[in-house]
Amino acid sequence: MTRGEHDGGPAAANDAERALLDALLTLSPVGLHVLDTELRVVRINTATPAMRGVRVEDLLGRRFTEVYHLADPVEAEAVARGVLETGVPVLDRIIRVHPRQAPEDEHLHSISAFRLADREGRALGLAISVVDVTDRERTRAGMALLEAVHRSVGRTLDTVVTCQELVDVLVPGFADIAVVEVVDAVVRGEDPPFAPLPNDVPLRRVAFRSGADGQQPQAYPVGDVRALPAPTPFALSLADLEPRRVTLGGDVAWLAAAPARAEAIRTSGAHTLITAPLALRGTVLGLVSLYRTAPTPAFREDDLAVVRQLADHAALCIDNAHRYTREHAVAATLERHLLPRRLVSHTALETAVAPLSPSGSGGWYDTIALSSARTALVVGDVAGTGINATAAMGQLRTVIHSLAAFDLEPDELLARLHDASRFLAAERASLPPTDPLHREALAASCLYVVHDPLTRRCTAARAGALPGPVVIRPDGGVDVPDIPGGPPLGGADSTPFAAATFELPEGSVLFLAGVPDAAEDRADLPEALRGVRAGADRPLRDLCDDILYRLRTSDRERETILLLARTRAFPADRVAVWPLEAAPTAAATARRHVRARLEAWRVDEETAFNTELIVSELVTNAVRYGEPPLELRMINDRMLTCEVSDSSPAAPHLRHAHTVDEGGRGLFIVSQLAQLWGTRFTADGKTLWTEQRLPTPPG
Repeated sequence: MTRGEHDGGPAAANDAERALLDALLTLSPVGLHVLDTELRVVRINTATPAMRGVRVEDLLGRRFTEVYHLADPVEAEAVARGVLETGVPVLDRIIRVHPRQAPEDEHLHSISAFRLADREGRALGLAISVVDVTDRERTRAGMALLEAVHRSVGRTLDTVVTCQELVDVLVPGFADIAVVEVVDAVVRGEDPPFAPLPNDVPLRRVAFRSGADGQQPQAYPVGDVRALPAPTPFALSLADLEPRRVTLGGDVAWLAAAPARAEAIRTSGAHTLITAPLALRGTVLGLVSLYRTAPTPAFREDDLAVVRQLADHAALCIDNAHRYTREHAVAATLERHLLPRRLVSHTALETAVAPLSPSGSGGWYDTIALSSARTALVVGDVAGTGINATAAMGQLRTVIHSLAAFDLEPDELLARLHDASRFLAAERASLPPTDPLHREALAASCLYVVHDPLTRRCTAARAGALPGPVVIRPDGGVDVPDIPGGPPLGGADSTPFAAATFELPEGSVLFLAGVPDAAEDRADLPEALRGVRAGADRPLRDLCDDILYRLRTSDRERETILLLARTRAFPADRVAVWPLEAAPTAAATARRHVRARLEAWRVDEETAFNTELIVSELVTNAVRYGEPPLELRMINDRMLTCEVSDSSPAAPHLRHAHTVDEGGRGLFIVSQLAQLWGTRFTADGKTLWTEQRLPTPPG
């Protein structure tokens, strides 16, 4: 047997080569192309993201510059011609491509090109491999930019020089236009203000650079001092200390609030903006604004992370330059500690807030977790400004939290809050006449809303001049529930408060505004909110910004607090309800139901044992002292909730039984096993409830 016969011969080798080529062109994750000498496509696979969804048959015979949407097809063809003519391969050459699915976007591809030749060395065409390296190159570019900022920014202890160093690094490599504005007090060496930045605080434009030979127009010259227009992305960024990426052009609502900046944007042709706060330890030092103009691609969402890091470094450099020692102003410190650090969203309720009231304004907001998966939403305002208004706000907020623990209806809660406010007002009035607080009458407004995700209803009551809530339906429609107004808190008026209940469809957005001095001017509020896209796919923060742009709160002397809450469906498999007979066997029946349900929820044995004991005591109490019908409900949410309802209005009382007593220990046992327990009265009777912490999150 000859060697050729043993190896399979030339035919077998050719078959193996063809099989290898077919595998590369059909199975390889790398884009492979075979071109003829006219640079037309002969063989191709479509592995790269830019070619997804494209049929191979539609590409054969076309020039490769027509196959890809190249940013510079002339350069790409020159590279290919050079390889074809010289035979010198090109390795890892980066080209820019616009994907077919998103022509406005830009991807970076690494190409390697090799000449194909026959045995005599005549050129047959090219083999080109293509790899999408967009993520890799963007990561490299971001790291290089941050390295340049760390290397070049902050080399002096001069604020203006530091800011100019920052724009010099950013333009033209990352942005086409860069602007840095610093709080004027910081430039003068004074302590920086705390966030949210009041709209009347002036900022000084300290640095500007553009990539167009410095010929791009400016809204204001370097050295100009003025407050930021609001509501705009610039002001909002300094309110919540979050960077924003904004698409420019077209009918952008907030441009009307900043005509000079709008004109500069239109003249320069800027299409996207990133504005980021220069902040440190909760204080506002300034603002950096970056623009891109054509033909530079638009900023991407992942550019926000890079800008956030470079802004943090720049803020640290500015802070080092001034070496300020005071970190807190008294009113801002009080407000920062008295208001919630962040709103906590619940299973069936997502919340966002725009706390745009100046420090010490007396405005507040809150979300309070109630029993049975319910949530209380609160906005309020104390008349006046400064430390006294902030302190009163903290007192009222504490009272509301204490009253909410008693499961009071909104109107009853406001009545108790009114009593507490009148007591605080009487304390003020009893101060010596020389005390400045003696002359400041205590007056406050409050809107209190309770959302029940299981019934999809809200109950609300309001005191003072605050407007009632507005419901933005998923289809963009707007409803304004009729919530009766009540007297201001702390005043002599003792008119009873009234509550109203309204339906809240799943996916709706509840809008609460703390604008007491402008409530009578809010008749146009539903029209301003009509048509707002409030679908679940839109981030609630984005929706909050959009509403602020529409309301044009910059026209108001006082700022506002906007609290938004989007409803979500409560999972049906995390609620269980059983009717019970008012019979001695009810407790045993309830224990069987509970045991089976807790096994399905995979609750640990200790919690399950305690829950069975709690339910047994509650049901026994209802059978013995309550009135039918009886109902047992369990809710698996942030806490494990057990409820037993009956139609008797009589309230149970916790007793401390003596050693020789044969009974009276039921509620005492319940109070020891549960983290929280209480009684909620309704028109149909009462509900005894308990809450237990779960060792692991539900679900």
